[in-house]
Amino acid sequence: MGEEAENIADLLDAEAPELENVPQAEAGSESNNLDLILDIPLRVTVELGRSRMVVSELLNLGQGSVIELNKLAGEPMEILVNDKLVARGEAVVVNEKFGVRLTDIISPKERVEQLK
Repeated sequence: MGEEAENIADLLDAEAPELENVPQAEAGSESNNLDLILDIPLRVTVELGRSRMVVSELLNLGQGSVIELNKLAGEPMEILVNDKLVARGEAVVVNEKFGVRLTDIISPKERVEQLK
């Protein structure tokens, strides 16, 4: 135990490293840091609605079957990024393909609440 006490004392007596030798962030490095995450893939999901059914109902589905969803026609769809709600929107057609026009972006406060 005596040696440990001496080593701790040596550490306490040692001088703190000089901050002048620590590399400083350069101007514009925030954009460099942002560039690091811009290529990260995210899963974007647009949710039209949801439904619950038992396995027997699922097995009885066939071509032409209709599944009733929990949302009303014309109600905003939810846009999720990695399963977290970030916006709401409405369906549109763009070049003969479906798209979503964002009508409401979730506030940062609401997004933080989802993380809890």
